[in-house]
Amino acid sequence: MKIAFVSEHANPLAVLGGVDAGGQNVHVAELSAGLVRAGHDVTVFTRRDDPGPPGHALTAQGYQVVHLRAGPEAPVAKDELWDLMPDFALQLGHHLDQDAYDLVHAHFWMSGWAAQQASRTRGLPTVLTFHALGTVKRRFLGTDDTSPAVRVGIERELARDVDRVIATCRDEVRELRAAAARPKHVSVVPCGVDVETFFPAGPVLPRRLPHRVVTLGRLVPRKGFATVVQALTGLPDVELVIAGGSAGPEPERHCLQVLAEELGVDDRVRMMPQIPRADVPALLRSADVVVATPWYEPFGIVPVEAMACGVPVVASAVGGMLDTVRPGVTGLLVPPRDPHALAEAVGSLLAQPRTRARFGQAAAERARTLYSWDSVAARTAQAYEQTLGLRPATDLAMPAMVRG
Repeated sequence: MKIAFVSEHANPLAVLGGVDAGGQNVHVAELSAGLVRAGHDVTVFTRRDDPGPPGHALTAQGYQVVHLRAGPEAPVAKDELWDLMPDFALQLGHHLDQDAYDLVHAHFWMSGWAAQQASRTRGLPTVLTFHALGTVKRRFLGTDDTSPAVRVGIERELARDVDRVIATCRDEVRELRAAAARPKHVSVVPCGVDVETFFPAGPVLPRRLPHRVVTLGRLVPRKGFATVVQALTGLPDVELVIAGGSAGPEPERHCLQVLAEELGVDDRVRMMPQIPRADVPALLRSADVVVATPWYEPFGIVPVEAMACGVPVVASAVGGMLDTVRPGVTGLLVPPRDPHALAEAVGSLLAQPRTRARFGQAAAERARTLYSWDSVAARTAQAYEQTLGLRPATDLAMPAMVRG
């Protein structure tokens, strides 16, 4: 198949760790590469935010990236891109006319809107992965939600109108049901992990205390890093490494540093900004436990990467982590924003090295079996075939292999 990926803000070539560069960028890059390995032809269309790179690039993994001119050739905050989408859709349409694509797969709601505008008059089926839903973001952030006011309404229209929605977890399916998505046009395909990079045996970063807890991600409040710092007061002899963010000043980093000082744990908190992607596996392997405690999380790639490295995970019982982390088998689930519950869960694992080892072994096996990008790409291709009428349609049920 010849597939057009549309990813207006999540450029697969971007440096990770910035405000709007994270898991979705990884997803687009790795899924594109996985589909190419399976014999498909993939071109990713993204917004040009830098005048330097060429307009068209062939990656080492074999997929192509096309930078579309829409608005300034400079970074624009994700929530301010909506006004640029008509131009983005127009440019996308011109490129769709130049090649015979089988379908368009959009990533995120704005890409979904642009893809619909460009593909509906060209007879191309549209597949959409939301990655995050505005209804969930508004529920948790309230007045702090900076998304465009039209987001929720457009997402509802897209959920009804696109040819297929690919949800990344069962929790998202429930939200899509509420948005009146057509049941037989929804597939569940999780995000994945590069099992050739993330695996148990490999380099390990040194540590200075008997135990280490690692948490990783973009430095924004909803990721729940403050909860982990608060939990540290109940975890003596534990070093906490918070990795992520960018090299420049960030309000959340400052807030976490002040919080750690107020709680008297600043000597056990290490901030590692903008860790190179190649060093992430060694950091994860250095942990006794990897913690992921966001308030909400559409999927959550870091827990799966930690599992692939053979490290048990303690995670918030939200979003995709309800699917990926098996309580009592690969890790533990706790309520979000509950430092006491988090400290108890992490403390119980730190006190039981044999349990940690057993959880880690089961986590690595689960990651290899269910979440390799080749597996995810194969299941995505099956969803494409269903969309094109090449195989029977499926319903909303989570495939047995992912229920766990």
